[in-house]
Amino acid sequence: RHPRPCRLCRAEALDLRVTASPASLRLAARASLLALAAAAVPAAADDLREALVAAYNNNPTLESARANQRAADEDVPIQRAQGLPSLNVTATHIEFIRQSANAFAPPERNLGVGAALLVPVYSGGAVRNGIAAAKERIEAGQADLRNSESTLFANVVAAYMDVLRTEALVALAANNVAVLRTNLEATSDRFQIGDLTITDVAQSRSRLAVAEGDLQSAEANLVAARETYVRLVGKAPGELAAPPPLPGLPDTVGEAIVAALENNPNLDAARQRAKAAGFDTEVAGAGRLPTVSLFVNGDYTDFFGTLQSLFPGLVQREVTANAGVRVTVPIFQGGLPAARQRQAGARESAALEDAIAAERQIIAETRSTYASWQAAGGVIRSAQAAVEAAELSLEGLRAEQSIGNRQILDVLNGEQELVSARAQLVTARRNAYVAGFNLLALMGRAEARDLNLDVGGPLYDPTINARRVSSKMWDWDRDDEPAPKSTSTVDIPPADAMIGPQLLPGE
Repeated sequence: RHPRPCRLCRAEALDLRVTASPASLRLAARASLLALAAAAVPAAADDLREALVAAYNNNPTLESARANQRAADEDVPIQRAQGLPSLNVTATHIEFIRQSANAFAPPERNLGVGAALLVPVYSGGAVRNGIAAAKERIEAGQADLRNSESTLFANVVAAYMDVLRTEALVALAANNVAVLRTNLEATSDRFQIGDLTITDVAQSRSRLAVAEGDLQSAEANLVAARETYVRLVGKAPGELAAPPPLPGLPDTVGEAIVAALENNPNLDAARQRAKAAGFDTEVAGAGRLPTVSLFVNGDYTDFFGTLQSLFPGLVQREVTANAGVRVTVPIFQGGLPAARQRQAGARESAALEDAIAAERQIIAETRSTYASWQAAGGVIRSAQAAVEAAELSLEGLRAEQSIGNRQILDVLNGEQELVSARAQLVTARRNAYVAGFNLLALMGRAEARDLNLDVGGPLYDPTINARRVSSKMWDWDRDDEPAPKSTSTVDIPPADAMIGPQLLPGE
């Protein structure tokens, strides 16, 4: 199943000595304890930065968030349009099929063209506050976009580390199977010469069967981890390099809290929405105030020479025009403006409470993530000590078992303890790295600009589109036809559980 030692198995030479019989083999249990640390890797290996760049440029969830933000940018010109002049032209052609017998000078047909120009002058502050609310929501959306980016990166980091971890666990499981199979062979040989009992053989066979089941589970987990990587990054994971050190991690939890309260995008978005809700309250209150507008109307009428009259001199065509000022003063609207303002005020209160709730959540998550990060470091140290002790213990158990002072079950238990300790160390290193990155995300330091990613061009800047559309007023101004930017993964082959280069045909 694993024809060659995999890269993870080559990361560190931790030999498992099988000394149950003189014919036993020395197996290289090259568990991947350094696969999650800064170990030397081939130059051609995929690295974490490449995965983050691929996700930044090709992830559909992030592209969708950017498109939704561009949609939110249009709220400013939509609100501004309510305060700009509007011009309408209406043309009507009428054929008089049957006229009234009492009609004076009945025509046979009529063409009427009317033009109306309306210039809003004063709307009680509804337009001004509507624009201000839209701008606040755009800033909130931009903060949400930052959060989408950092959340995606956190998921990519977790997927990247999960692939490394599950590869390491598969390597450990495969080595454990190899060791137990050799132990079973050695035990069977010694049983044949009467040195051990059938019970010893059964114990060895039982442990081997359990280890083979663990290997199958580990391989299934590896397939799942690789498929998650494909979903997020858009390509299959190759030979993954060890991740680089995380930049900007805090020295104390207090430092992390201060950074999170200043830079966390979720908290920033909640605060901006609270400000927008305040402007919404002002917009609702404008419904009880007077409105002032200027108007100019023009009409053209053409009877096509069909205007019949007993009186000469009636014209067949005419043009009229008028202009004026319209002032509308609401007197009574059934309590509608007050209800809308109370409703908006309640929503503003909710938005203010949401901002406090977001602050509490960020503080709690930052503290707990910092504790998890610190704890993972402690687990790494403990697991490393456990690995060293388990290696020493297993070496002694094998030596003692070879001279008859230990049972084969003692050796099997020692081997299982060593595998468990190594698996714990691999998992702890993965957890420490993921927790550290999540801590950076909570502090607002896990975006492309913070990580200095080379994305092949300028970073996506949502403010560019916001400025582009804010002053647009032409009714026929359109963008390009929508088209997906992300690529499908349907052509990527299904993931497998191979952890080393496959043999070429004939090898």
